[in-house]
Amino acid sequence: MLELRPNCERCDVDLPPSSLAARICSFECTFCADCDEHFAHVCPNCGGELVRRPVRPAEKLQK
Repeated sequence: MLELRPNCERCDVDLPPSSLAARICSFECTFCADCDEHFAHVCPNCGGELVRRPVRPAEKLQK
């Protein structure tokens, strides 16, 4: 299952499971949309592509 990290690794902004601003790479490094733009959509940790993280439905979080 995809790990939903709660904060941007660069600026520490909150990124809840419902956030449309969360970006991840294939290793699940997590950044906000502003930091993604700063890094030109390239993960500074692994060099992979940063893409929008899927939203996890709230009802699935309660299980």
